[in-house]
Amino acid sequence: MIRLAFCLAALTALTACETVKGAGRDLQTAGAAIEGEANRSQTGM
Repeated sequence: MIRLAFCLAALTALTACETVKGAGRDLQTAGAAIEGEANRSQTGM
C-alpha cells in the first residue's frame, strides 16, 4: 500500500514538473514528506 502511494506521488510530481526549478521544489517537498513519515515511525516504536 505504501509502495502504491509512493508511486502515485512520484508520478504526480513528475508530471507536475515543468522546469528544473519546479522539479527541485517537488523533490524537496517529497523529501520532507518522507522525512516526516520516518520521524513519526521512529517515535511510534
